[in-house]
Amino acid sequence: MTKTILPSLCLLAAALLPNSEAFSVELSRRNALNKAIGTAAAGIATTVVLPEFAVAAVSEETPRVTTRMGGLLEPFQDGPRGFRILAPSGWNKFEGEVGAYDVKWQDLVDPSENVKITSSPVKSSTTSIDALGEVKAVGDSLAAKRDARLVAAEERMTDGILFYKFEFAINDGTHQLLQLCVNKGKVWSLDANSKEKRWSKRGELYQNVVGSFMPKLT
Repeated sequence: MTKTILPSLCLLAAALLPNSEAFSVELSRRNALNKAIGTAAAGIATTVVLPEFAVAAVSEETPRVTTRMGGLLEPFQDGPRGFRILAPSGWNKFEGEVGAYDVKWQDLVDPSENVKITSSPVKSSTTSIDALGEVKAVGDSLAAKRDARLVAAEERMTDGILFYKFEFAINDGTHQLLQLCVNKGKVWSLDANSKEKRWSKRGELYQNVVGSFMPKLT
């Protein structure tokens, strides 16, 4: 039931691969994934032509989440990849499944409850996620391509980085938070998933996990 391929890849591949139309409805998730993997594996410098959007700047900083929720979350820092996060305590951690994620945390009992981080290179001139457009429009496009209802679309600025955060109710019974940002020449995607019927128990924890993510170490 849980998506094993990151739900943002269709959007990201469409926006980031050479000669692509942003938000192309013709790219399947699998084709988008294969193209993204092929580009990264070949080490090809990506040339991106992004559409021009008028996007209002976020003027106020939102602090990074630091609460550990009484021990339900624990600090994790990945030096080689260059990110930090508060991850669910006691969950299984998995490293790098090519094309699916860089790092994944998974509940010991229910594997459909999981948190995944992935990153993909972007054109050097792309420095912010707002290159994809206004947050609500991006969320609507993602939802439409993924057979989901967009519950919420928010943006925030934390430590100088613009984050887009989306909440989806997917028609296969999955509830998901998805967060996108750009930093250090990469687009970063973080998704947190549970069954719809379990969302009331996982929602707060996932919101804090997502709010704690920072794609830099200091």
